[in-house]
Amino acid sequence: MILAKSSKALLALFCAAPLAWLGWLVFLDISEPGSGLGADAGEAVIHYLGQWSLIVLLVAYSVTPLRRRTGLAVLARSRRMVGLFAFAYVCLHILSYVTFYLGFAWSALLEDFFERTYITVGMAAFVMLFAMAATSTRGWQRRLGKSWRKLHRVIYLAIGLALIHLWWLTRDGYFEVFLYSLWYLALSAERLIVHRRKQASSAKLEAC
Repeated sequence: MILAKSSKALLALFCAAPLAWLGWLVFLDISEPGSGLGADAGEAVIHYLGQWSLIVLLVAYSVTPLRRRTGLAVLARSRRMVGLFAFAYVCLHILSYVTFYLGFAWSALLEDFFERTYITVGMAAFVMLFAMAATSTRGWQRRLGKSWRKLHRVIYLAIGLALIHLWWLTRDGYFEVFLYSLWYLALSAERLIVHRRKQASSAKLEAC
């Protein structure tokens, strides 16, 4: 029990650490402009939060395969927490975009949604993640029954859209987005393999 709690606490610290580091960079920038976030502090914050939104989202996507491979039950109990951290990063990413790029002009965000395709796919991913976060409790799991699992499978599409959002935003230095895409594809392949094995086992049982 103590090991499980400490493991979950360490995972929470990992998810929260980037925000603490961002707070330190902001403090440095306030003390001496340009020392923490560079020449364009607003853009740096937006990209930093966007990057960590995707990283923590991929960590959440990694929890189930890791649990299968390691047998650590604490990972299953930590999945919701990591997912909510990822959603919080996404919300902060959007808020920073509205703050620093749009000057709190929410109507401009609606215009960007229809006029900029990278914003369109990014917001589509956000809507999917919002639906997952809003229904992540046990109460919603009981209410939705089997539909709950179907709803939460939109994570596959949400991460895919987030990666497209990043690909379209990237102008040079594609190495990081390539690694994120490879990470996503490897996890998706693992899930597909497990799914096919389950189907094969079910077919054998029915044949018997």
